[in-house]
Amino acid sequence: MKTSHFPFKKLTMGLSVALAATLSFNSASYASGKLEKEDLKFGFIKLTDMAPLAIAYEKGYFEDEGLYVQVEAQANWKVLLDRVINGELDGAHMLAGQPLGATIGFGTKADIITAFSMDLNGNAITVSNDIWAQMKAHVPMEGGKPVHPIKADSLKPVIDKYKSEGKPFNMGMVFPVSTHNYELRYWLAAGGIKPGYYSPPQDTSGQINADALLSVTPPPQMPSTMEAGTIYGYCVGEPWNQQAVFKGIGVPVITDYEIWKDNPEKVFGVSKAWADKYPNTHIAVVKALIRSAIWLDAENNKNRPEAVKILSESKYVGADYAVIANSMTGTFEYEKGDKRPMPDFNTFFRNKATYPYYSDAVWYLTQMRRWGQINEPKSDQWFMDIAKKVYRPDIYMQAAKELIAEGKANAADFPADGETGFKTPQKDFIDNIVYDGTQPNAYLAKFAIGLKGKQKVVDGKIID
Repeated sequence: MKTSHFPFKKLTMGLSVALAATLSFNSASYASGKLEKEDLKFGFIKLTDMAPLAIAYEKGYFEDEGLYVQVEAQANWKVLLDRVINGELDGAHMLAGQPLGATIGFGTKADIITAFSMDLNGNAITVSNDIWAQMKAHVPMEGGKPVHPIKADSLKPVIDKYKSEGKPFNMGMVFPVSTHNYELRYWLAAGGIKPGYYSPPQDTSGQINADALLSVTPPPQMPSTMEAGTIYGYCVGEPWNQQAVFKGIGVPVITDYEIWKDNPEKVFGVSKAWADKYPNTHIAVVKALIRSAIWLDAENNKNRPEAVKILSESKYVGADYAVIANSMTGTFEYEKGDKRPMPDFNTFFRNKATYPYYSDAVWYLTQMRRWGQINEPKSDQWFMDIAKKVYRPDIYMQAAKELIAEGKANAADFPADGETGFKTPQKDFIDNIVYDGTQPNAYLAKFAIGLKGKQKVVDGKIID
């Protein structure tokens, strides 16, 4: 049942206890104990991977848990984070790196945790038509079409030409601790292109010693910023890569699925203080989000057309149905007319997508270290400790077990008891470097470009 939840709750306040109970949407269905807070406001950015929030609202999963929720679009990632920290928002759709960045004090310092991973994959790197025309001469072709994945090797001659002419090569990403920043950097570095270093607190531009200059642009503004010539390419989530295709202004050259197969993308974040104060409410929220993720991936994505219709509404993503459907329904369009199957471009539940793995957190921390956002050497144990402070699979599994007990989820779809939180070493990266989350410093040592060992950036130079 679709309702205006928050105002409805206010109407029930003055009713008798019996009537209020009748109108509480089966709030007794949750097993985690009495809810400490029922009226909630959650934030999101206009991207298709906010879908679990929209579906939990529209399909009544929040209601089933006795929750009265508002979901509200935010101007940008910084505003969203600040509002979670100051309590204006109870929680939000966040970049996977945001809770980690806040906890270690890169940018705004605050204790943020996550007990729910919202999706896998969902991003791409797009370049302008002009840059694509220059890249194309260096891209392997087969049957008149580019061979994928397209590596940054094909962009390097273009950037080298710009450098020789004294022109900066500007690219956009959505936030300094965003998946997009790290994926774009990963792809560039794998092609021998230096994406630049940070040296906090003196220099947080991320452009020290850079071949490509990366800067922040809010997701919905990416296509127009590129069209204006301010940036030559960008990494962003959907639908803003497909929007460039539809507008005829750019070409997505690679998806994050091809950079790192089944990479974690967004999380649902709350402040630690909020989670400590409202533990039963938190579990109820996670239960609703898990059910939403199950619905999104059910029966080979059969519900995706309905999800796309919901997301196309102005209060959610607000892009045309066809633009959102281009990637949400199992395909991805690169160069205009070059649409290819990609059933896992957006994954919300299968492959344990919603479980907050410690190894995912460690990967983000390694990239923060690689590019100087963490500018001092850290022990492997430090990486583990931060991951376990921020990512909370214990809360997730309590919610999952309640859903299983209620017959709303299947035990086989979740990690078994004894799950360590560390995936087996992952091989599906574009540069074929294997990632083992239990050995972060050994992993960093494998990269030709990036900080490792005792290195740090001082006065614009890397020192050992």
